[in-house]
Amino acid sequence: MHSIGNSLAPCSIKASHAPTRSIRPLLFAALLVLAPCAFAQSIQNPPIQQQMTPAQFKAAGLDKLNAEQLANLNAWLNGTIQAEASKAAVTAKKQVEDDNRGFLNFGSTEPVVGKIVGEFRGFGRGRSYTLENGHVWQQMDDASLAGVRLSNPQVKIIPSLIGNVWYMQVGSYNTRAKVLRVK
Repeated sequence: MHSIGNSLAPCSIKASHAPTRSIRPLLFAALLVLAPCAFAQSIQNPPIQQQMTPAQFKAAGLDKLNAEQLANLNAWLNGTIQAEASKAAVTAKKQVEDDNRGFLNFGSTEPVVGKIVGEFRGFGRGRSYTLENGHVWQQMDDASLAGVRLSNPQVKIIPSLIGNVWYMQVGSYNTRAKVLRVK
């Protein structure tokens, strides 16, 4: 998991600082998603002969296995369960990262590619842009793109190399606006 900093206290917004929100809900969500998977990996399932009734065990033909064969079957079943739990943990981690892209360097730093919902009328400080994936980004700088009117334009939001700063580019225009994810 990525390091989030020394403090779990809420951050306040300033010119280039993180949005006003506590990172505790993000950490809590990540723990809720990942904890069951980690717990599932840490325990061994009881042997198959304890999970089935004697009638089920016999009906499956497992009563014909010797002790070594039964041990191998149980080891394989436990390995499969642990492998599936690991896959679920990776999937859950990716989901948490994707859902939180743009918030406090928590989550993925891959570019966000999508479309603005509705009409785009150029850049302007303080404007909010809602993407089709539900993200809402607010412009934080004075970049402008005057005279532009586009319907549902393609956008690319790219993180800076340093800090939690993101830049939005609309369509094929070269102008980029500094944006902050607010939802």
